[in-house]
Amino acid sequence: MIKKVVIAASVAVVFAGAAQARDQIQIVGSSTVFPFSTAVAEAFGQKTRFSTPVVESTGSGGGMKLFCSGVGTGHPDITNASRRIKSSEVELCAKNGVADITEVKLGYDGIVIANAIEAPAYDLTLRDLYMALAKDVPTADGKWIPNPNKTWKDVNASLPAVKIEVLGPPPTSGTRDAFVELAMEGGCKTFDWVKALKKKDKAAYKAGCHTVREDGGYIDAGENDNLMVQKLTSNPDALAIFGFSFLDQNADKVKGSRVGGVAPEFELIADGSYPVSRALYFYVKQAHIGVVPGIAEYVAEFTSEAAWGPEGYLGDKGLIPMSDAERAQWSASAQGNAKLSM
Repeated sequence: MIKKVVIAASVAVVFAGAAQARDQIQIVGSSTVFPFSTAVAEAFGQKTRFSTPVVESTGSGGGMKLFCSGVGTGHPDITNASRRIKSSEVELCAKNGVADITEVKLGYDGIVIANAIEAPAYDLTLRDLYMALAKDVPTADGKWIPNPNKTWKDVNASLPAVKIEVLGPPPTSGTRDAFVELAMEGGCKTFDWVKALKKKDKAAYKAGCHTVREDGGYIDAGENDNLMVQKLTSNPDALAIFGFSFLDQNADKVKGSRVGGVAPEFELIADGSYPVSRALYFYVKQAHIGVVPGIAEYVAEFTSEAAWGPEGYLGDKGLIPMSDAERAQWSASAQGNAKLSM
């Protein structure tokens, strides 16, 4: 577990202007974590003497770019992420003097493949998802060919003869990163020769398993998951990829497909049975604590049992909580690294 990411031994932090240039915490990042972060920000604003934080949905990649752009009150204090920080992002932070970061794991989420409530139910395997959405697909004789599959029936004879039309997040999204890694790569490596390729030619393996088609089968729908829900209701033939929380909040409009025979349900994501699930995180810029007021208190609110516990208010938003032991560990780590503002 990474509790603290220390990128440089020391850094001289100079904040332009007054010692306290703003009094609102600025949070960017994942659209999946956005509703959880917003709920905590609102509770924090009501419970404490501090201003309600400003939370923006920029996508995990976009949030990391903003977060790692520098130190000072012109840069965000916290970034949300629906996947773990990448080594390239750690390097970007280091390059720009962001030297001391605290990582906080906040819980789990399932990535769902949803469609309209009145549309046919799907039961998809990881191979089905890969063969539907990959740019190039493997052949039995060890070659890659442009994806020829136009309908779900082309992918799997047991599926309906409906045009493949999947709305999904953009390349900057942590949800897309996680979907590609968990679902597409998971389906890709069911081909024996492709699985063996990983050891021989990692670049070729990644290109074949991680590249999403661009011919209309996969439609980049942006970071607005609520808009994807609206599009599903107007197009019953389409499917969409987004976090479990949006399925949970819109259960009267959309339903989730089974993946490998497992439904995207709270308990099945929590116990690891659902195959497309991932951990969620946020990252705190330590240099901003004590300069922008309330950061440590915001972290304390987020990691409280009232928020992320089994009966906490984030559960109502669709967050899958960690075990008691994990919550205790991450709470101690997060709050131990954040000194309270006085």
